[in-house]
Amino acid sequence: MLVRKMKSAFFVLAIVCLAILPGQLLAQGNGSGMVVNTPLSGGLTRSIAIIDLDLQITGPNGAPIEGMAVVTMTQLNGQIYRQSTAKAGYLRMNEVPQSEYNVLVVAPGFGRTTKLIDTHAQGTTLMKVTLELQPAPEGEDAFTDTELAALAPKAQKAIGKAIESLRSNKMPEARSHLETAYRVAPTSAEVNYLFGVYSLRMSDPGQAKSYWTRTLELYPRHFRALLSLSQALLDENKPGEALPYLGRAVRAEPYSWRAHAIYADAYLRQGSPDEAVKQADRALELGHGQAAVVQRFLAAALAQRGERDKAVSVLQIYVQEHPADTSAKKQLENLQFPEAQSAAAAASAELLEAGSLAETTALPLPSSWLPPDIDEKVPPVEPNTSCALNEVIKKAGERIEEFVGNVDRFAATESLKHETINKWGLASSPETRKFDYLVSIQEVKAGFFNVEEFRTVGNALGEFPDGVESNGLPALVLIFHPYNVGSFDLTCEGLARWNGGLAWQLHFRQRADRPNNIRSYKVGINGITYPVSLKGRAWIEAESYHIVRLETDLVRPVPEIRLAADHTAIEYGPVHFRERNLDMWLPQSAEVYSDWRGRRFHRRHSFSKYLLFSVDDKQAISAPKSAAEMHPKSSSETVRQNP
Repeated sequence: MLVRKMKSAFFVLAIVCLAILPGQLLAQGNGSGMVVNTPLSGGLTRSIAIIDLDLQITGPNGAPIEGMAVVTMTQLNGQIYRQSTAKAGYLRMNEVPQSEYNVLVVAPGFGRTTKLIDTHAQGTTLMKVTLELQPAPEGEDAFTDTELAALAPKAQKAIGKAIESLRSNKMPEARSHLETAYRVAPTSAEVNYLFGVYSLRMSDPGQAKSYWTRTLELYPRHFRALLSLSQALLDENKPGEALPYLGRAVRAEPYSWRAHAIYADAYLRQGSPDEAVKQADRALELGHGQAAVVQRFLAAALAQRGERDKAVSVLQIYVQEHPADTSAKKQLENLQFPEAQSAAAAASAELLEAGSLAETTALPLPSSWLPPDIDEKVPPVEPNTSCALNEVIKKAGERIEEFVGNVDRFAATESLKHETINKWGLASSPETRKFDYLVSIQEVKAGFFNVEEFRTVGNALGEFPDGVESNGLPALVLIFHPYNVGSFDLTCEGLARWNGGLAWQLHFRQRADRPNNIRSYKVGINGITYPVSLKGRAWIEAESYHIVRLETDLVRPVPEIRLAADHTAIEYGPVHFRERNLDMWLPQSAEVYSDWRGRRFHRRHSFSKYLLFSVDDKQAISAPKSAAEMHPKSSSETVRQNP
């Protein structure tokens, strides 16, 4: 039996309240607006003139836009002053200190608009500003997938087999399947790309380059071919030839950390440290934990431009976190030579000689069934849009607290579609199930949540296909509960367009120095428990701060229990409960991908016909009889093999 459960440790949450005494508001008669007297040390005060702003947001026809828009006011130094949501083209901002601000407006269907305003109004306490938006350029809202269009089924099947053969290093089988695919689709860019991968594995880089060149002739934006060809040229120490391909790769996938990492390598080899630093910084920003090795490129580039102390600091942090990287240790030793110029040269040489770096930044083979890792690339966001991270986390946490406070149990109809994935990455004929689904969420003590799930079909327990249960979907949202959120490193990646609206896009990753309270696996009832660290991404609606989508991946596989992959993507939506006149955001659908002990599957869960049972209604409902007869569960999240 494999059990995956959620455990919540006891937390003490200390809330420090700061009493802020507002200064007196004095109405002025000289037309300079209102004044706030703010206290300073020594009993002194400072007078700051303030004004109210009326922002009118219109389309190109002058009419107010429909829907919502996110408005961000920044000071001229780039610091966010205030961020709010406009509705139906209108927003009032009260008590704005008189100064100059940049006002950025982002709204679905329109391009970003920025306007510089000076609030030093004369003769009024209210300033009206109109911001006219223009339609978004064609394709701006669309996320363009740079992979090829779907191939014929026979070619798809052959490619899937070829990929799995390449993964397991079964080269004769890989060639056989690629030849089959080539006969069916000789002009397929994807087949040519994979033939290039095969050739490189067979130690024939010249043939690999030929295939990748052919790939780009067939499909000039083939991202993996652009990166592979760039890396092949860098392996021949031809950065000048690699740079044009890297430029095309970044244009094709601007949010891929690998493209920027290889770009940094190319500029470093060319002797352009400023550009190398820029590209390395961008790779680290996009790649989160996966891009840690790029710190070595960054350190070498910093040393090349004379910033040896800063380079040493970057490498010291990297070596401390990656003590097994002996090449990095040698690079650090070279940088610590007193002769800065020779140290930089030695450190760069050591970096360029480390063949493992190319392996680290090399793009992995695509999977025919498993989605790319969360950290493979960042979904696109609005450029140059600042995010008030603490405010987003705070308000999202309040929504989760409301959810836990409003509900004791909820029921729904759950529809399940299950596909088993064979060794070639091909899906079996789908199986379907329908369950009566009941979830109980209780905070048994401060910081400790007990979340239980019951599935029944009539009066019998509901059984999953393939003998493996997948539970725990309701518990994942508790990552953003104030009790748990401190256990994660969080980054706001920007403002994303989502389902016709706007959502803040946040990346999260379990911190190694904090307790793992969300997920663990246990083999057998009395077996060892294995904490499983999660990373992922959340989309939080800009207007309501409800979570609208949540994706998770493993930070790393768990070889002790042969857990190779566990990817979940949940879509949330509003559910209205008429009896209590209450709207709650609950899971609408979920995709689950798992690779455990060589058993791989893909499941889609859909939820409908929700019923809500509040704390006040606890006596009105009992667990299904079949569930009540079971041994009580101590966890919210289980995956177990049925007997």
